[in-house]
Amino acid sequence: MSNNAIGLFLEATVRTATPLAYAALGELVVERSGVLNIGLEGIIIAGAFGALVGAGAGGATAGFVAAVCAGMIIASIFAFFVVTLKSDQIISGTAISMFGLGVTGVLYKILYGTTGAALHTPTVGPLVIPFLGDLPWVGGALFAQPVVTYALYPLVVAVWCFLNRSAAGLALRAVGERPEAARAAGISPSRVQWISILFGGAMGGLCGGTLVIAQAGTFAEGISAGRGVIAIAIVVLGRWTAVGVAGAALLFGAASALQYLAQAKGWPLPYQFSLALPYVLTLVALAGLRGRVAAPAALARSDAESI
Repeated sequence: MSNNAIGLFLEATVRTATPLAYAALGELVVERSGVLNIGLEGIIIAGAFGALVGAGAGGATAGFVAAVCAGMIIASIFAFFVVTLKSDQIISGTAISMFGLGVTGVLYKILYGTTGAALHTPTVGPLVIPFLGDLPWVGGALFAQPVVTYALYPLVVAVWCFLNRSAAGLALRAVGERPEAARAAGISPSRVQWISILFGGAMGGLCGGTLVIAQAGTFAEGISAGRGVIAIAIVVLGRWTAVGVAGAALLFGAASALQYLAQAKGWPLPYQFSLALPYVLTLVALAGLRGRVAAPAALARSDAESI
């Protein structure tokens, strides 16, 4: 296998893993607080649509800001139902996903017409770091990416430090494990979960913004393409740790990037196989890790505040 083919494969792996990692890191924090956000798919596509509108109005930076805001708006709706009203998290999350997919589709047709002619969205290209970008194999993969990928590197460290080395992170984990004990210690589970869900919404929106501004350069209905479900699987595969989530995101990115390697090597691999592989990997990961990893004890409970 040529060095060029390996380099292209690794570059595609990191590029594909970037939006997944953003969504999964946000979901990690949410799940650590005891909430399972099945509505992540709706948050991601809302972020993608917000990025389209924001970038068209004020450039790429405005697009990312709009993506984060859109994700947080959808996340706040989810938080209102599951934290404030104590609704079932699975049902509420499913409804939020359907709502996000539906409302973005309607707004897209209203703003851009039935043909959806929005093919000139401002984008951000790769920013090559001198010297490091010239390294064999990993240079293009790690040091010739859009700036949004570089922002992900310290974010992984920051999330790890927050969850494992800060009082606030300890409080969050306490809510996700023993909400009744957290309340006895003077911690409000509702407040912690609200903040966590809003952070997850911001990261999910940033995932959608990355898809539009740093990758596709446009918006299409269903552009999230199941990434919300994959992000949840990544959290499980990463064993609810920031470093594990980053590694699992790279694994899923590699599965998606397999089509680029197949094209470079001339393998007679149907493109449908490459498209389906991440979802097959999701099922295998969820089935294979069942019973082997310990989720937060209060995950998906709707009674954290009432105890």
